Amino acid sequence: MIKRNLLVMGLAVLLSACGFQLRGTGTTELAIKELDLSARDAYGPTVTQMRQVLESSGVKLYSGAPYKLVLTGEQESQRILSYAGAGRTGEYQLSTVLSYDINGQGNLPLMSDKLEVQKVFIHDGNNLVGSDQEANDARKDIRRELVQRMMLRLQQLTPTQLDQLQQTAEARARAEAAALEAAQKAEAQTPRQSPVELPRQ
Repeated sequence: MIKRNLLVMGLAVLLSACGFQLRGTGTTELAIKELDLSARDAYGPTVTQMRQVLESSGVKLYSGAPYKLVLTGEQESQRILSYAGAGRTGEYQLSTVLSYDINGQGNLPLMSDKLEVQKVFIHDGNNLVGSDQEANDARKDIRRELVQRMMLRLQQLTPTQLDQLQQTAEARARAEAAALEAAQKAEAQTPRQSPVELPRQ
C-alpha cells in the first residue's frame, strides 16, 4: 500500500516537472496583465463569471486598457437527441456559441473567433421541475466550460503575437485610410457634367 502511494506521488511529481497539469488544477497565468472586458449583455452571467476568473488570475480590468476582450454574442440552441417512454422522456442537447473579438490599441480589431460547448441532459415529461433543473445545470456547466476555454485562448496569446497582430492591424488601417483618401481625391478631380439643356419648343 505504501509502495503504491509512493509510486503515485512519484508519478505526480514527474508529470508536474514535465509541465503537465490536471484540468482545473493548473495555473491560469496570462501574458496579458491588463484588459478591458465588455459584452453585449454587460451584466450577464457569462461576462460576470469571466470577470471573476480574470481578476482571480491577476489580470487588472479597467476601461482604456491596451487590449480589449469583447464578448459580442452568445447564442443558445436546443435539439432533441432521442425519445423514450412514448415521447415523454428524452435526451436533449444544449449548445451555446460564444463569439468574441480582441481589440488592440486605438481599438483596432486584432482577432475575432468563437467557442462552442455542448451538453446533453434528460427531459422527463412527468417531472418538469426536475427537467428544468437539469437544463439549468447544463447551462451552468456550459458557461463554466466556455469561460475555461476562453482563458485557455487568452493563455496562448504571447506579447510577441499581440505586437504582431497590432502591427498588422495598424498597417491595414493605414492602407484603408490611404485607399479612401485616393478615392476621394479621384472623385474630386473628376469633372462634373453640366446639366443638359433641352431645346425650347
